[in-house]
This record gives sequence, C-alpha cells and structure tokens, in this order.
Amino acid sequence: MTNFGTLAVHAGAEPDRTTGAVIQPISLSTTFAQNAPASPVGDYEYSRSSNPNRDSFEQALAALEQARFALAYSSGSAATANVLQSLAQDRHVVSIGDVYGGTHRYFTKVANSHGVQVTFSNSIEEDIEGLITPATRLVWIESPSNPTLSITDIAKVAAIVAKVRASRKEAIHLVVDNTFLSPYVQNPLTLGADLVVHSVTKYINGHSDVVMGVAATNDEQLHERLRFLQNAIGAVPSAFDCWLAHRGLKTLHLRAKAASNNAQVLAELLESKIGAEVIAVAYPGLKSHPRRAVVERQHRNGLGGGMISFRISGGAKAASKFCSTTKIFTLAESLGGIESLCEVPAVMTHAGIPQDKREASGVYDDLIRLSVGIEDTEDLIADVLQALQAASAN
Repeated sequence: MTNFGTLAVHAGAEPDRTTGAVIQPISLSTTFAQNAPASPVGDYEYSRSSNPNRDSFEQALAALEQARFALAYSSGSAATANVLQSLAQDRHVVSIGDVYGGTHRYFTKVANSHGVQVTFSNSIEEDIEGLITPATRLVWIESPSNPTLSITDIAKVAAIVAKVRASRKEAIHLVVDNTFLSPYVQNPLTLGADLVVHSVTKYINGHSDVVMGVAATNDEQLHERLRFLQNAIGAVPSAFDCWLAHRGLKTLHLRAKAASNNAQVLAELLESKIGAEVIAVAYPGLKSHPRRAVVERQHRNGLGGGMISFRISGGAKAASKFCSTTKIFTLAESLGGIESLCEVPAVMTHAGIPQDKREASGVYDDLIRLSVGIEDTEDLIADVLQALQAASAN
C-alpha cells in the first residue's frame, strides 16, 4: 500500500484476529490478565503504557506521516510538553515567532521553570545559524504558521540543523508542527525534519469531538526517549478517543482536499476585496503568496490547506462584527473540523501573547482566522460576502 487514501483506510486496521470484525472493537479495560508475574496473557499489561486502540492509531498515523514511530497524547499541548520535557535543564530552543498561542505560553511560562529558554525569530531561515548556541537542542517551526500562515522552507532549515548536528556530539532536532496542513498536504519528515507533531483534535480527527495530540519520528533514540516520557508522565488519550481519531483519520484525504478546494475559492474572493473591505489576505494557495514557490515544493499538489487569515478594514470592531454576523462559519476557537469556523486571534487563541510581540508577528486586532470546512462552496461564499457587508456597514 503506497497511496495515501489506501493507507488512510487500511493502516493499523487489520480485521480482528478473533472475530474477524472489520472495525476494531474498543478496548476499555485499564488492566490486562497475566499468566504469571511479568508474563501477560497477550501484548498488554496496563492501559497507560499501551492499549490496542492507541497502538492501532499510532500505526496508522506513522504510516501517513511516512514515519517509523508515532506516539499519541491526551492533547496537542501534551505532545508539546512531552517533547520539551525530553530536554535536560538549562537547554535552549529556537522557535518561529508566529507560533500557536498555547505553544508560546508553554515555552515562556512552563518550560522556563526547568531552565529551558526559548528564543523567538520572525525570520528563522535567515536568523537560525546566529541563534543556535551550544545549549540549543530543538528548533521549532510551524509551516504554515498560526495564524498568519507564513511559510518556512523546511528543507532549508533542516539542512542547517543537520550541519550543526554533524559538527557536535550532542543532538539537535528540528520539530515541525504540522497541525495546519495534516499529513495529507505535507510530510515534514520527508523534508528533513526529525520530529513532527500535531494537534489530532484538528484535521486528523476532523469532527470536533476528540482532544488529542501525536508526535511522529524516524529517529529510534528520540522515539524511545519520548515513549518513556509518554508512559512516565501519563498524558495519554483514552481508548475511545483513539478509536474515534482513527475513524476520523480514514477520511482525512477526502476532508483535507475538500477543505483546501473551498479555501482556495474563498481566499481568491477575499483577495478581490483588497482595497475595499479587506486590507490583506494570507493563504498559501494564492499565486500572490510570497512563498508560493516553497509551497509548490512542500505541499501535495501545491494545495493551500483549509486555513485562511485576513485583515479586515475597520479594525477590531469590524473583525468582531464579521465573526458575529456569519451564519455558516461558527465563531469558535479550534480548526480542522468538517464545519467552518472563524475567530479573532488577538482576543482568542493568541490573547496571552503581549500585544507588541503579537503585532511583530503580524497578529493585529483586525486579523480574522478562518477554518474552512467541507460545506457547499456556494453557501460559504454567500456567508463571507454577507458578513463582509455587515462589517463594512458598521
């Protein structure tokens, strides 16, 4: 099996060996019988350490990210925390500046409690060599970034990290948060990344009914370290959540493609309104995107994904009005579900970042983030147009 859709449906989903069930049963047991001390009846001892449903989901996700290993967590933030906990005290991280607000919060208010310092850069491709110190152990990027959809050349950054790693004894790893695109649109490990993380809550699950995270890698030593911490820290998903997420994963290719197609149409529509109701539009699928050539190399078929951000004329008041007026787009945090959502990052997902740092990364009070779902395109167009009209009349 080499094609994505076939892998999505079948990876980690062999028929049940006992009953022949095509869909895996949910294993809710927390503990598993043993024939003798330290001699389990089957492959499992205790569900925090491993569980049939978690194993199946991890196998499927690894296949789709072209990874040897994957580890599931109780949330995307738990995956981030697990990666940062793998660092020794007094280590250093280089991160893009335009990073998810929850990640920024962890970097600045939690990781520093055990001596891990983070340096942020809004031009990481140019700055990285000068920012890496002897204490640096991670380089952390999102591409596209959340919420301004800036694109980083993953292969370029990976080459720099690999050069540094080759020159010293201790490892330095490149981590890519791939949440905004999903494994269908982009596979960072094939571009040289060492670790890819996701909020499974978003595109991978795709139905806004599971909170989960995952990390995937081809590095056996890194996997063993993270697997130890996964068990020791215990921020693991339930068997039922793993079952639901695995079910969602089976249609990822269909959902991600439909969302991307809808987003492309809406981004072009918004771009046509620049100078009137709209100040600027950021969407990787647009020909006008400043890193479109990188997008063509990194994304499947050059797809832009399902996320759009744009600055609306009229400031914060107009942004609030737009998001309060939409009829199909629901005003809510999160993204990547089958339904369309809208939000104002400055007062929602990124409210915890100081204003000067937000604006340095392009997160202004008039910025709106759209998570485009899989509804009929014509209905989404009509909703955006009427909301723009309402906001401009305010």
